[in-house]
Amino acid sequence: LVGFGAQLIDGSLGMGYGVFSSSFLLLAGLSPALASASVHLAEIGTTLAAGTAHHRLGNTDWRLVARLGGPGAVGALIGATVLSHLPTSAATPVTASILLALGVYVSLRFALRPPAATTSHHSGHSARFIMPLGLIAGLVDATGGGGWGPVSTTTLLSAGKTAPRTVVGSVDTSQFIVSVAASLGFLIGLGGSGIPLVVVASLLVGGVLAAPIAAWLVSRLPGQVLGAAVGGLIILTNLNKVLDAVGAPGHVIAIALLAVIPVWGLLIVLAVRHWRQDRRRAAGPSGRHGTADAQKGTERGAVHETAALEAAPGVESTVATLV
Repeated sequence: LVGFGAQLIDGSLGMGYGVFSSSFLLLAGLSPALASASVHLAEIGTTLAAGTAHHRLGNTDWRLVARLGGPGAVGALIGATVLSHLPTSAATPVTASILLALGVYVSLRFALRPPAATTSHHSGHSARFIMPLGLIAGLVDATGGGGWGPVSTTTLLSAGKTAPRTVVGSVDTSQFIVSVAASLGFLIGLGGSGIPLVVVASLLVGGVLAAPIAAWLVSRLPGQVLGAAVGGLIILTNLNKVLDAVGAPGHVIAIALLAVIPVWGLLIVLAVRHWRQDRRRAAGPSGRHGTADAQKGTERGAVHETAALEAAPGVESTVATLV
């Protein structure tokens, strides 16, 4: 079920598989190291298939892949090694805090200010910008059990220098390198016998079953609304562990969780409002100013729908490759 839900989200947003699945694996009682190791091993197969499909569709800027994936692999290897040697009592609050921060960021980003778009299929960023981004994203991804997409994809889209489909295709392709490096770090640190292979296989099966539904869902749900909803869910699943780690009493945790719900609902409402405004702009007057507004609204509001739609063939390819 976790793999199924994670693939639905990832196939619709182009990000979120690791953050979502790790959050629920922690909730189910797995240690942070085992949860992250299971997710990254499962991602090796899905990212390989997705990256191959992106390359065939022309969605990949290989210079961006190299500049992002190389440092990302180094960061993932460091993060996996550190997490493998931390005791569960110390690692759980660290991992939950990272996931909680990512949930807040994703919710606010999608609800309040969806990124602008460009049509350039070659990255306009310098290595000075991309390489530190890859290092940080890889470190967060391995330590938190997810975060490669929320950190790197959202940052690159926010800059508006690369077309959404190229950003998603290049980030997905480079994630294969990061997943291999993280898995290697966990295998060295934990040993192959310590990783629950049934969890890895279950995540893969759930993802395969969800892939065709995600491809259908992406064309019907607005990306910013789904992003705000998923971000709130990630917050709820990790806030409990963070508060428990700092010694908060049970009634305080319950009040905090209840307080998050109306804020979560407000962010979803704001995301729906932005989406409707963008649709109205896109359907506005056909004059010069109306056309400009429509173009702006279309680019701003459809960044993640476009990116996810063009990433959907990668999801379908995952099904074919794994079967």
